[in-house]
Order: sequence, then C-alpha cells, then structure tokens
Amino acid sequence: MRRTLLIATATALLALTSTASARDTRVEQSLRELISSQAAKDAGIDGSVRFYLAGQPVSVQQRLGEDVTNKKTNAANKSDVEACNWVALSALLALQDGAKSRGANAVVDIVSYYKKNEFKSATNYECWAGTFVAGVALKGTYAKVK
Repeated sequence: MRRTLLIATATALLALTSTASARDTRVEQSLRELISSQAAKDAGIDGSVRFYLAGQPVSVQQRLGEDVTNKKTNAANKSDVEACNWVALSALLALQDGAKSRGANAVVDIVSYYKKNEFKSATNYECWAGTFVAGVALKGTYAKVK
C-alpha cells in the first residue's frame, strides 16, 4: 500500500513538473528596433541586406527564391525579451547569409512562421518563449530591391 502511494505521488509530481515546464508564451517585438540595436551590430547584422516584413512598402526588382529559418536558443536565466532578441538575431543572420549567397540585397515579405503558422505584421515579429527554450521561425523571399 505504501509503495503504491509513493508511486502515485511520484507520477503526479512528474506530470505536474512536465506541465509546468511546458510554458510556451507568445512574445511580439519590433523588428526595426532589433535591427537598429547595438546587439544586432555586435551579432553581425551589417546593413548589406535589408529586411522588410510583409505589408511594408518596398520596390522589388527581382525575386530570388523563398526560405524559412527556424531557430531556437537557450532561454534559461533570461527574460523572454532577452531570449527572443537573441534568437531573432540568429534567424536574421541566417536570412542575411542566404541573401548574400543568392546575390540579393533584401529579404522581403517576411512573416513569422512558428510551427508553420503564419503571423503577419508590418512592424513586429513573433517569438515563442518557454522555460528553457525560445524560438523564432521566419519565412521570407530573397530579392533585389531599389
């Protein structure tokens, strides 16, 4: 009887712990503020590639293909904002590298694409922050712009 009670208690605690650590909080942040930050410069966002969220006006001369980034980062001991900024910079660096390799000077029509769900905003990107991991997925089109 005592062993059964101990096993039941351990199982309940394990279920409670896994539920508590499964936090997945949606965070929306300004892409422009992030790109113009010192953290972006320090991370290697060099200005050679411009980023345009879906809905932002831009004059596209040539489209050079689409891409999706799906980046994760350790969120432990970081605020949601800090973790989201860090992982978004990683996603932007991947898009910057992809643009450069295709001869593009911009990534246009960027949407958040977390778990293949599109979130469109002309100002913000979407991040999902958990207890231990934060993630940003971005989908965009490489382009040459004026």
